[in-house]
Amino acid sequence: MAIAPQFLRSALALALRRALHTAALAAALVMSPPCAAAASQAAPAAHPYAAPVAEAAQRFGIPETWIWRVMHAESRGNRRAVSPAGAMGLMQIMPGTWSMLTSRHRLGTDPFDVRANILAGAAYLRAMWDRYRDIRLMLAAYNAGPGRVDAYAAGRRGLPAETLAYVAGIAPALGSTTRNPAAVALPAAAPGWRDAGIFADRKMASVGEQDVAALPLSRSAEFHSRAPVAAANPLFAPVSGKDY
Repeated sequence: MAIAPQFLRSALALALRRALHTAALAAALVMSPPCAAAASQAAPAAHPYAAPVAEAAQRFGIPETWIWRVMHAESRGNRRAVSPAGAMGLMQIMPGTWSMLTSRHRLGTDPFDVRANILAGAAYLRAMWDRYRDIRLMLAAYNAGPGRVDAYAAGRRGLPAETLAYVAGIAPALGSTTRNPAAVALPAAAPGWRDAGIFADRKMASVGEQDVAALPLSRSAEFHSRAPVAAANPLFAPVSGKDY
């Protein structure tokens, strides 16, 4: 018996509606809020300090990694950190150093402001790089002050054990982000860095000194003349807290 054309049309229409309904249901399940939330969580949000770190790295011509590593060692990412010696904020800037840096770079009046403190720390790092052109001496000066490092470099005095540990903990990571100075055009160092007294020496509670011959900080060309280049991403996730 022949099937009526009207019946065929009705059956096809019903099948089409069911297919469309099934497809719509599948799409709704794929785009449901739990799945969308999981997808958004898969892409981690930018670190809250990422923007000022990037700005500071660009402004002072140093790798972002330098800033992240020093920040981690200094404050573990605690913007309100204050050391027993009085160093302040994320980058642990001494009060006298802060006064000179904010006057020179117009950083404002609040040393605990995230952006201002990071800029101050980056300025200090760049100044110490210009002064020594040596990653390890730069870090030692950030920790102990340039006066102490000048005395060490001249062979008159050793470095505190705290500074040795500080440098040993950071320098290997920073060395991996540097290049031969011939490959990067650097701005000339500001005149008179060694005598201008731009930075106040950091006062530390030293736990002792090691003999110069035993130090991992060589004055030879082995550790010298590695120029900063931009590094887009930090190599560690800064941790909130305090570690003194």
